[in-house]
Amino acid sequence: MAADDETIAPRGIDVHTPHIARIYDYWLGGKDNFAVDRAAAEQVIAATPTIKPGVTANRAFLSRAVRFMVGEGVTQFLDIGTGIPTADNTHLIAQAASPESRVVYVDNDPIVLTHARALLSGVTAPTSFIDADLRDTGRILEGAAELLDFTRPIGLLLIAILHCVPDEEEPGALVRTLTDALAPGSFLAVTHPGIDQLPDQMAAAEKALTDAMGYRVTFRTREGVGGFFAGLDLLEPGVVAVQEWRPESPPAPIKTGMWGGVARKP
Repeated sequence: MAADDETIAPRGIDVHTPHIARIYDYWLGGKDNFAVDRAAAEQVIAATPTIKPGVTANRAFLSRAVRFMVGEGVTQFLDIGTGIPTADNTHLIAQAASPESRVVYVDNDPIVLTHARALLSGVTAPTSFIDADLRDTGRILEGAAELLDFTRPIGLLLIAILHCVPDEEEPGALVRTLTDALAPGSFLAVTHPGIDQLPDQMAAAEKALTDAMGYRVTFRTREGVGGFFAGLDLLEPGVVAVQEWRPESPPAPIKTGMWGGVARKP
């Protein structure tokens, strides 16, 4: 840990335990991370060099998915597990395409909350932040309803978050609870680390991230990720490597280790 991390950290921030939001921030080239996060991030990079291209491609997927949804008439978004604000946040993407777009962010990390409050203090468009865990679906839906109209379509974004919920906690049930609350014509976008894309590297990355975080993360197969879209109309090209989902230019010939897909609620 850097000598001054405790001095510079906002009050209440744990600088001794790595956090997934700050690790992602480091991988994306951000500055809102501490020595313990950087050490954990480098451990995962050592296990699989694809991780940084993967998170970059994951971010680009988010941008394309949001623009697609706006093109389909969606102007409301619920972004759960948003992480530390970086360039091209969901509200910036959506509101650039449709200025009336409303966005609710959800995360449960104090440093994310600190940065989100700073970010949103200068935003005049309808945007809010809920301090909640993905598992607390009731709190999320109640809070989101203060800004979003659940009688109209909503874009639900679960970007690189479901691997933090182990199978025994039934992540599929959490997704169904959230999508059941949405109006017909809503969309669900999911990205997820794929254990079957680069099996040896991703297994090593799963272990490295679990060891670094102090809790188990679960990378899933393409079929497993597809299960999160049960009951919805999965859009073409289905669950694919994130860089291959409706690319705006020919995708780079890289392996990202990330599955992604978008579905519409009938």
